[in-house]
Amino acid sequence: MIRVTELRLAIDHAPEALEAAIVRFLKIAPKDMMSFEVFKRSYDARKNLALAFIYTVDVSVKDEAQVLTRFAGSVHVRPSPDTRYHFIAKAPQTMEQRPVVIGFGPCGIFAALLLAQMGFKPIVLERGKAVRERTQDTWGLWRKNTLNPESNVQFGEGGAGTFSDGKLWSQVKDPKFYGRKVLHEFVKAGAPEEILYVAKPHIGTFRLVGVVEKMRQEIIALGGEIRFSQKVTGFEIEDQAIRGLVMEDGERLAASQVILALGHSARDTFQALHDAGVYLEAKPFSIGFRIEHPQSMIDRARLGPHAGNPLIGAADYKLVHHAKNGRSVYSFCMCPGGTVVAATSEPNRVVTNGMSQYSRNERNANAGIVVGITPEDYPGGPLAGIEFQRAIESRAFELGGKNYEAPGQLVGDFLAQRPSTDFGAVLPSYKPGVHLTDLASSLPEYAIEAIREAIPAFEKQIPGFSMNDAVLTGVETRTSSPLRITRGANYQSLNIKGLYPAGEGAGYAGGIMSAGIDGIKVAEALALEYLAQHPQ
Repeated sequence: MIRVTELRLAIDHAPEALEAAIVRFLKIAPKDMMSFEVFKRSYDARKNLALAFIYTVDVSVKDEAQVLTRFAGSVHVRPSPDTRYHFIAKAPQTMEQRPVVIGFGPCGIFAALLLAQMGFKPIVLERGKAVRERTQDTWGLWRKNTLNPESNVQFGEGGAGTFSDGKLWSQVKDPKFYGRKVLHEFVKAGAPEEILYVAKPHIGTFRLVGVVEKMRQEIIALGGEIRFSQKVTGFEIEDQAIRGLVMEDGERLAASQVILALGHSARDTFQALHDAGVYLEAKPFSIGFRIEHPQSMIDRARLGPHAGNPLIGAADYKLVHHAKNGRSVYSFCMCPGGTVVAATSEPNRVVTNGMSQYSRNERNANAGIVVGITPEDYPGGPLAGIEFQRAIESRAFELGGKNYEAPGQLVGDFLAQRPSTDFGAVLPSYKPGVHLTDLASSLPEYAIEAIREAIPAFEKQIPGFSMNDAVLTGVETRTSSPLRITRGANYQSLNIKGLYPAGEGAGYAGGIMSAGIDGIKVAEALALEYLAQHPQ
């Protein structure tokens, strides 16, 4: 097939207009075009141009060689790359021991799915509950101020990604097109087909629930096994190799190949790994607040006269500011038309995150406004970042009233360095609720100073960003894992053979797409290692 890029059409074009534009661009007769499919569709909403969709399409024509010769040297007409997934291994008919996947978030799901599709019949251990039970427990915190430490936004089937915007784009390099495999599996499980081609695809929380269930069903149908409410508390290691796992109820499971798809909040499991002698190291992450504005204001600032066009939907943003104190402040996990959610997994702590449904039609836009920090800010070894997070989350719990309400402050008051007492035009979406206070003591002074400098700077890019009534809600601490379970080129732990650190918790991903991609890579590495050890 031939890939054609930069086809520009009016955003309200008729369905047949795209086919006509391809024929016209390639200078071929309509009968010479056999078929086409959209690979990518983005939009151009610059204020000085007519609103337009920009297409990349893959086209099948009768005389492909002739067309490519005619466009030799063009950057807009080239052979289409092969983006299909090709399995690299197949399990033997008999296996001495089944691989184990710990964690059933995006990374664990795709690792287990790929292993199952290759015939390896993995066993998945998930400390939390199945996704629908987990959803009920999560609402228990949001509506009744009741936390279940093993079933919440962080733990359970689908992982933290289930209660997010369901964003499916990533900036990771992907020369083997693993990302296409991720998207195709989501569509096969019921996600909207448009995620295959829209520029910034997302699914949304409610749709993700059904998608995750169907992916679980496929793993089981292929011989895999999912065990919920199974928390791993110990690792049996002999001769620098994994030999078995110990469950919280005392059960022992023999295992010589284990994928660690833990997620970034499995703090007790990180401790168990450290106690077992697995090599860990501290890594940078970020801390800050959630900020909420009217989505209509963000739409006007980003889309100008095109704001509100249903074909475009709610606008997003991505902002960065380098503060005078040397800190970088940036927007994180921006959720158009979404809500701020309670995301703690430990008692007496407050953590925020952002979430959107597929429709993205809630009143507010929200994003993390976070400050980058490094292990120099929390010295003390590989687990020091966890204690640093805990101290901030505990302080937020106190400031919020010790009932899982979150501390909040109006942006105008935050910049003026005075406590807030009343909400204005923006009402916060966080449940169980927001307790107005002064956020200055919720983060280290350098972070507060950097955010106070960044918000007016962001105003220059998005008029209204520093509006007095915008709401800051604290705290955002789980932007990424505070440590790395370091692995080598073979995807195994640096010092424990058979352990495969993977995904966001291990420090090798950030978000649904990159976690899914990493799960595929690690599953491939495990399969190849098994076949090398057990030649047929």
